[in-house]
Amino acid sequence: MHELPSKARVVIIGGGVSGCSVAYHLTKLGWTDVVLLERKQLTSGTTWHAAGLVGQLRASENMTRLAKYSADLYTQLEAETGLATGMRQNGSITVALTDERKEEIYRQATMARAFDVEVDELSPSAVKDMYPYLNISDVKGAVHLPGDGQCDPASLAMALAKGARNGGAKIFENVKVTAVHSRHGRVSGVSWAEGDALGTIETDLVVNCGGMWGRDLAAQSGVTLPLHACEHFYIVTEAIEGLPALPVLRVPDECAYYKEDAGKMLLGAFEPKAKPWGMDGIPEDFCFDELPEDFAHFEPILEMAVGRMPMLETAGIHTFFNGPESFTPDDRYYLGEAPELRGYWVAAGFNSIGIASSGGAGWALAQWMNDGQPPFDLWEVDIRRAQPFQKNRRYLRERVTETLGLLYADHFPYRQMTTARGVRRSPLHEHLKARGAVFGEVAGWERANWFARPGQEREYRYSWGRQNWFENQRDEHLAVRHGVGLLDLTSFGKIRIEGGDALAFLQRVCANQIDVAPGRIVYTQMLNSRGGIASDLTVTRLSDTAFLAVVPAATLQRDLAWMRKHLDPEEFVVITDMTASEAVLALMGPKSRDLIQQVSPNDFSNDSFPFGTAREMEIGMGLARAHRVSYVGELGWEIYVSADQAAHVFEALEEAGEPFGLKLCGLHALDSCRIEKGFRHFGHDITDEDHVLEAGLGFAVKTRKGEFIGRDAVLRKREAGLTRRMMQFRLKDPEPLLFHNEAVVRDGQIVSTITSGNYGHSLGGAIGLGYVPCAGESEADLLSSTYEIEIAGARVPAEASLKPMYDPKAERMHL
Repeated sequence: MHELPSKARVVIIGGGVSGCSVAYHLTKLGWTDVVLLERKQLTSGTTWHAAGLVGQLRASENMTRLAKYSADLYTQLEAETGLATGMRQNGSITVALTDERKEEIYRQATMARAFDVEVDELSPSAVKDMYPYLNISDVKGAVHLPGDGQCDPASLAMALAKGARNGGAKIFENVKVTAVHSRHGRVSGVSWAEGDALGTIETDLVVNCGGMWGRDLAAQSGVTLPLHACEHFYIVTEAIEGLPALPVLRVPDECAYYKEDAGKMLLGAFEPKAKPWGMDGIPEDFCFDELPEDFAHFEPILEMAVGRMPMLETAGIHTFFNGPESFTPDDRYYLGEAPELRGYWVAAGFNSIGIASSGGAGWALAQWMNDGQPPFDLWEVDIRRAQPFQKNRRYLRERVTETLGLLYADHFPYRQMTTARGVRRSPLHEHLKARGAVFGEVAGWERANWFARPGQEREYRYSWGRQNWFENQRDEHLAVRHGVGLLDLTSFGKIRIEGGDALAFLQRVCANQIDVAPGRIVYTQMLNSRGGIASDLTVTRLSDTAFLAVVPAATLQRDLAWMRKHLDPEEFVVITDMTASEAVLALMGPKSRDLIQQVSPNDFSNDSFPFGTAREMEIGMGLARAHRVSYVGELGWEIYVSADQAAHVFEALEEAGEPFGLKLCGLHALDSCRIEKGFRHFGHDITDEDHVLEAGLGFAVKTRKGEFIGRDAVLRKREAGLTRRMMQFRLKDPEPLLFHNEAVVRDGQIVSTITSGNYGHSLGGAIGLGYVPCAGESEADLLSSTYEIEIAGARVPAEASLKPMYDPKAERMHL
């Protein structure tokens, strides 16, 4: 029986590789009062049976930074702790069997170079030289990452645990956390049980590293942690005579990966339709358990593998393994402080990349807890992206059947989830569906991305080239530019901030001047202490004491949490999520004024209704509020109407719009219009590590208004000068496409990546935004350089600009 402490600075729940990594890294920062509680034995959940692949390249620069950190840590951990981790940097090879997959992995190779990851493109014959057992008859190409590797997961976790103990952490096995307690909205302690012994540890910080147990544990505290276990299969052969050490091999077109280990071959699968497990919760006695075999489920993968690796035909199977791993709705893990409860931190949901991710994730979370802010942008994995409805177990069960397989599916741009759809719908959903809408999903919202023509199939045909909706987007884009378009933007997050101290509060958390007349709309950012962009929003002053903040759909929970976190207890302010109460119809284009005046008796002239104002309006037989703003760079209004009147207003606009050629438009057209105008997109172009001045948004910062969060960092940057600048690029060749993370090449050298891209139908080429280093340089220096964008290894000449290439003086929005 252990003697547990009665108090601790932090209690980590879960002794897998994630929990051990968090403990290790907190002690590295000097935290000695660290307690880790494991319900059974260390590694007994998922870690012990993980395949142990350590890949460096991820879908973004920061996720790659964390994976590279993991690889570097694991190579030095043995020397530090004296415990072997089995880490071998034997490299990895990914092969492509189709032209589309070849395009994908070659794009990834370009991205790797931009992220400073060593990479080589390989011909099929070069693959054969490195992997002689492989059938290359239909291999189109391959990519080799020499710095990748493999390790023994259980040994790795034990080494991290020993390193944590060496740093003063206390680790207890066979101690189950039965409850997390809270007081006044923050963690106050945990209760535990060890056999018949019960006790409580006072603490104001917990870290949920509970893996597949994490969701139910979080739910006890009202915390949303959407993950679900799936069955994950692999086989290990008998020893194969003469089998040498080999790189890890991935054949994503056959849903398979191969790992040589001690003269045996491990074959694992990420099958397209996975099997969820643990629908009724994880059994209490689960510990180093295996799940029942299901050879019929694995057999299609094995059949392809025998054709790919003929030696498997004669190799005996030593082990057929089936074990559970937890997956999330979007295939990205969760990190950070839960918005529902202060002091409740999370590192869970690792989607079969827990070994590669946990070193970096543990470091990042420890830094975040220590400093009060993440070391760099971690929005991709931020727990605040989770939507409350996603804790629904039926939703999770359906979604994870897809997300496991998506790890090895083609990662086409604009790829949409197909499972667990239709949860959140605009009041106009059926109207749009009847008119040809093809929907995508963001934060559970069904959103019309494009509109099919009569007779055209209403689904995506994915490709790295022009997809089947390219001409639809073009027509919708040009309607907004030259006529009038109507978009459903109901998914916008809408936050009402009201009370006697609402103005003072917003002045403190927003960088722009919020003390404006009622009816004015202010575009602003909420900054962190480093001058990074925590939120990108508009604030409309409704009255002396009431304001409406409008934020992207994906960031609503994050923005609510940020506001509530920075609200002082003595301030009289009520913050309310109003998202579902109002629909938003965006009427955009040079003919929008003529049209809106057909359905409303209100005055929409420039003098009466200038840009940046909001007015109550009559429309049809209803009432709404019109906001004169634009994310497309044209004259237009966003019409906020209560959900019960939304269908009526839509019908009135549609009927009145017929003589004007009104066109229904989707989110793809919105994005192509905004990128031509150089408007930033939060999460891609602007994040909490992008300084607001370097993002080119200094016009929305008013340092003279007085103190606000981030003001000092803005003043320091103005004094020191910018070290990089956001620029806009247009490919001179009209054929190639830009999506995200293509390499920006300046005077022959890769200097950064494209943060977001789309096709500029008015500018006649693909458009991208991206930062360019510029320390000590003038605008003239930046513009005198020669720029190219590298796409899948090919460099395409590009025009670069610091101003928007479309309507640089913003005259069209003020028509």
